[in-house]
Amino acid sequence: MKKGLYSKLIVAFIIIANCLFTAAVLYIFSKTSSEPISLISAWFAFTTGELWFSSQIKKEKERNKNEN
Repeated sequence: MKKGLYSKLIVAFIIIANCLFTAAVLYIFSKTSSEPISLISAWFAFTTGELWFSSQIKKEKERNKNEN
């Protein structure tokens, strides 16, 4: 696998998953007039955390690369 391709795939997957999740929540909201606030908060907290941790891993690799 090419260098950095894994993290790019993860980022692309999270963006697509967020779009699909948003569409599903909007559909459910249009049918039930009830917004799942805690589910939305948990979902976006999880995906934001994943992206943040991925960026921290990349920063640490770059830092180690520059030190060597």
